[in-house]
Amino acid sequence: MPKRVLVAYGTKNGSTARIAEAVAAVLRKDGLTVESLPARSVAGGIASYDAVVVGGGLYAGRWHRDARRFLRRRRGELAGRPVWLFSSGPLDASASERDIPPVSDVKRAMVRLDVKEHVTFGGCLEEGAKGLVARMILRSGKDGDFRNFTAIEAWAARIGAELVGGHDRNRTSQDTTTQDGTSK
Repeated sequence: MPKRVLVAYGTKNGSTARIAEAVAAVLRKDGLTVESLPARSVAGGIASYDAVVVGGGLYAGRWHRDARRFLRRRRGELAGRPVWLFSSGPLDASASERDIPPVSDVKRAMVRLDVKEHVTFGGCLEEGAKGLVARMILRSGKDGDFRNFTAIEAWAARIGAELVGGHDRNRTSQDTTTQDGTSK
């Protein structure tokens, strides 16, 4: 029976949701049963999931409130199951150039939940974004899409490989690229 994975996320303008969907799509290709939901929409318990991936957009140095609340409220249920975290946010190429450490609230969650891994991906801010700060950033010309889907899919493939018990022999070296796009 395939393992069940929940990919939950907190997003304001949809950029983090798109990353979560990309992660979910890769995990499905690995034969896993995956549900991708906004963190605030996860109803009931999570006992039916074998693993959980949680993502949150970064806003003013904090993880999205829905992602923080999800981890806090489900801490007991998450204990003892594999958990991976990702952040989405830098509006520049820095996430593709180097590892960005988790923000403080994510660091605390990593320790409390014995998280397997955290990674930060670039964010995306485009016309029509909600929020005063977002509009100010747009006016300053610092908008754009800095998500690296090759890196996102490679990270998800590593999660999938771990959950299915080893690397798929059909994977190419492209599937094992690091966040900066170099091969491992």
